[in-house]
Amino acid sequence: MPKEIERKFLLKNGNWKSRFTSRTIIKQGYLSTKKERTVRVRIFGEKGFLTIKGETVGMTRLEFEYEIPVQEAKELLLLCEKPFIEKERFIVSMEKIKWEIDIFEGDNEGLELAEVELEDENQTVEIPDWIGEEVTFDNRYFNSSLVKLPYKNW
Repeated sequence: MPKEIERKFLLKNGNWKSRFTSRTIIKQGYLSTKKERTVRVRIFGEKGFLTIKGETVGMTRLEFEYEIPVQEAKELLLLCEKPFIEKERFIVSMEKIKWEIDIFEGDNEGLELAEVELEDENQTVEIPDWIGEEVTFDNRYFNSSLVKLPYKNW
């Protein structure tokens, strides 16, 4: 069964900027933002995706992701709750760990998060100097929560 195990952090500084290896524009919306399940439509660069996630327990939740035609993703976004999540994602690889840095735009402008996906919840992660406070267990930082209460309204 596909699972997502991740930790989320605020960024402390911009020291990561000299280390990123790729960047992609992301636009996503939610067809469902219930705690028990979220259904997300995403345009990631030039590709479309439909993702269903289960309820988070600890740092883990079920995640099913399917690539869909980008035109269908654009049409499905019209059915999604507003505002959309708009962000630029940067990848920073350090040893065997891939950090995803999300710089939010639109109604969530000013929010900068780093995420790392893990093999299991007990995996040790070396925290770089550009990582700040951990917000893994603060639901406000879930993208599905940012649709309901955007960062600009905090």
